[in-house]
Amino acid sequence: MSDVIALVFDFDDTLAPDSTSGFLADMGVDVEQFWTNEVGPLLAQQDWDPVPAYLYKMIELSRSGSHGAITRERLQQWGSRLPLHSGVETLFSRLRTTVQAQHPQIQIEFYLITSGIGDVVRSTPVASEFTDIWASEFIYNSQTAGIEFPRRIVSFTDKTRYLFHIQKGIIGPASRNKPFEVNRKIPEDKLRVPFEQMIFVGDGYTDIPCFSLIRRSGGVAFGVWDPKHRDKRSRAWGFIQEGRVSNLNQARYDDEAELYQWLEEAVDSIASRMAISSRIYRG
Repeated sequence: MSDVIALVFDFDDTLAPDSTSGFLADMGVDVEQFWTNEVGPLLAQQDWDPVPAYLYKMIELSRSGSHGAITRERLQQWGSRLPLHSGVETLFSRLRTTVQAQHPQIQIEFYLITSGIGDVVRSTPVASEFTDIWASEFIYNSQTAGIEFPRRIVSFTDKTRYLFHIQKGIIGPASRNKPFEVNRKIPEDKLRVPFEQMIFVGDGYTDIPCFSLIRRSGGVAFGVWDPKHRDKRSRAWGFIQEGRVSNLNQARYDDEAELYQWLEEAVDSIASRMAISSRIYRG
């Protein structure tokens, strides 16, 4: 029997404000103009996928030199300074302590699956809390050090691929350079983290496939919205109306926040179910 609960997070607008918009603003870029006049036409007129569209426009921006090259160092520096939502920095230790006290036989692990930029999220103060992180990645020009081409794109259903990585235990450094390993069939009783032992927290359209997969498989999906951007609440409310998520809350994680309390309840409920299941005679 698996003894692991996986709590999986999106990043932008889930654990922090939009990190790409924040980076562009920090560079001095007109963020609204970038998304509306640069990325927007690719989506509306040329049928681009939203994630490669914004990565492509960032590469064009870097090559133009108008705001300097976008280098790994600049992205990492921004990640180290990126503001996080309330309570995020202590969220992980609090949940670990709660699980250890109430269900010492159960492990809780944290994962990050985001369409955002890997060199940003891996430089945040909470990056070390995650067992694994999957994000969109660039390669860098050997001459200019600027972003050159997407090495990995994480969009929509791409995110569900990494849920299967977690499910099958294809995680950490040992899983790198094995892109087809996720297709390997594993017997149900050998799965490291069954979907019903996963909790997914996200805010946006790229999270919908993960919401649906986790909910359909018996896990828990929470939709969140950034309280600083009330206009995004209506989008998140749609996830409730469509049955995509189990609950909807502001993206706040301090002890008094309703979302944190629901996360504690979800973890406790799954842990209790696991404890009962482990005692069932299966002869």
